[in-house]
Amino acid sequence: MKRSLYLLTLLFVAALLVSAWFAKPVANAAGVDPTATPTPAPVPAATSVVVPTPKPTETPDEIIKIDTELVNLSVRVVDRNNRPINNLQQNEFKIYEDGVDQQIDFFSKSDVPTNYGMVIDNSGSMRQLLDKVIEAGKILIDTNRPADETMIIRFVSKDKIEIQQQFTPNKTDLKDALENMYIEGGQTAIIDAVYLAVENIDEYEKSQKPADRKRRALILVSDGEDRNSFYTEKQLFELLRESEVQIYVVGFVSELSKEGGFVSKSPQDKAKAFLERIASQTGGKAYFPTSGAELPNLAREISNELRTQYSIGYIPSNDKRDGTYRNIKVVVSDGPKQEKRIAISRAGRVADGGVTPQKPPIKN
Repeated sequence: MKRSLYLLTLLFVAALLVSAWFAKPVANAAGVDPTATPTPAPVPAATSVVVPTPKPTETPDEIIKIDTELVNLSVRVVDRNNRPINNLQQNEFKIYEDGVDQQIDFFSKSDVPTNYGMVIDNSGSMRQLLDKVIEAGKILIDTNRPADETMIIRFVSKDKIEIQQQFTPNKTDLKDALENMYIEGGQTAIIDAVYLAVENIDEYEKSQKPADRKRRALILVSDGEDRNSFYTEKQLFELLRESEVQIYVVGFVSELSKEGGFVSKSPQDKAKAFLERIASQTGGKAYFPTSGAELPNLAREISNELRTQYSIGYIPSNDKRDGTYRNIKVVVSDGPKQEKRIAISRAGRVADGGVTPQKPPIKN
């Protein structure tokens, strides 16, 4: 009986020891007490996230600039009797470039300010006419509007081409420049004088603000016989193709010889053809007075011609900027009674781009 009691006691004690053992905290393999309050894991530092910036949404009022090549034309319209027609509307015009109909993007028949140069021959052939030329030049200057600017150039030979007065609206300064002209000996260099004058007009125009853009013109007074220019006719007409300068010519060719060779034109015919080509290529006009007495009326007519023109602009359908030459033709519909209307403008243009040829310097 005692033995049994003793065994029961031992079993009871052993059970207590086992229970105590399993209730004791046990360290894990890492030596961490599982009953301990866990330390919160550190939060990793925030990393920089690149969020794409959304493209701004275009608003209806936003101005988007488009690189375009606007072609500007100054167009005169006359009837069969060479009288100006000034009451036409845009829908009566058609513009063709290399035979392709173009959409007119700009049209105006208002009086446009003009920058023009007077290029006057001071060689011996003009001795009897210079006073009349100066008088006519003053009449032309008196018709200038406040926004017009004029440049005065005198020329004889290629080493005697002088700007008497740079572009200015000041009529007194312009008239003084005319008064300072004088006849001088030398071999007439008409091509050089026109070439350098057109370059000067173009450069001056480029220096102005786009909003100040004006019509550009040149008035040439000479006998038309070139004797010793550095530039050639080919170089001159290449320049005229690239320019928007209209040229009005007053040619005193009647004193030149009418005698020609078997296959060549006379000096008079050659000079007249040259001056007419300059005018027609640029959309201007050529006059051939027989005496200085005609000059005052011609001055008024040229002034009127400069200001009774249509300004037309178009963005060419051929947008290649390859520096090629493009023919331009302006067509005007006939009048209500089938009256013929003739549009006069420059014959073409050179597209932007391409390689600009180096132009030789003038030699003294």
